[in-house]
Amino acid sequence: MTILEAQSMVDKWIKTIGVRYFNELTNMALLSEEVGELARIIARKYGEQSFKEGEENSDPADEMADILFVLLCLANQTGVDLTTALEKNLHKKSARDKNRHINNPKLL
Repeated sequence: MTILEAQSMVDKWIKTIGVRYFNELTNMALLSEEVGELARIIARKYGEQSFKEGEENSDPADEMADILFVLLCLANQTGVDLTTALEKNLHKKSARDKNRHINNPKLL
């Protein structure tokens, strides 16, 4: 599935099952909430915190998918083509950071 196809699938889902998009501010709050849920899992699975009882089976992939879904919603609502945006962003990073990371002794 391409990013464009994902944006289209989310748009179709919203318009058929979801009824309509939440407004952009609500979706931004939901995106922050989903990122927080992923952060909780990562902190417990890879960090120094421990899971609370009943949290042990938390799935980071599911939270990442929730984040992607809301991000795709925001892109659709604001007219952003995420394929183009990602390509442009990678080009920017490649030009800006061409020698930055390869010359970083902390990464060796």
